[in-house]
Amino acid sequence: MSGWSSNSKYAFLGGMRSAAQMVSYEVAFGFTLISIFLLTGSFNLTSIVISQQKVWFVIPLFPIFLIFFISTLAETNRHPFDLPEAEAELVAGYNTEYSAMTFALFFLGEYSNMIMINAFIVLLFFGGWFLFKISHSFFFAVKVVIFCSIFILIRGLLPRYRYDQLMSIG
Repeated sequence: MSGWSSNSKYAFLGGMRSAAQMVSYEVAFGFTLISIFLLTGSFNLTSIVISQQKVWFVIPLFPIFLIFFISTLAETNRHPFDLPEAEAELVAGYNTEYSAMTFALFFLGEYSNMIMINAFIVLLFFGGWFLFKISHSFFFAVKVVIFCSIFILIRGLLPRYRYDQLMSIG
């Protein structure tokens, strides 16, 4: 919506790329969630975390975790799937026409989405607030911070895909 409403062809192209990317990775994202729901027999996040007291789901479902992790990178528009922004190609994508507070709100939204999806990863695959059968919210916060750090490290380690490569991976 922001790419279209800015009335710029560069921002519009970035918005169209973002919409196509989100649609192409929703299928893999959904199938991984369905496998977790079938394994636990519940949609309740608390019961999913409680069912991981003995073994975290990342161990028996490691390939599903990899698919989920890659899908979350694409859903949050993080590197190497940050083609909607693509500073070198699209003059910062849909952010071209925005400055000051609106620009800050876009990045605040992106980083809050990254924190939320990392909390979701911890809840679904890494035992939530449990660590070695000890329950504490501190463990949950530490796990989320570790995954946020991984997201930031990936930005420095991996090159960006071309748009056709991104769509064929999806």
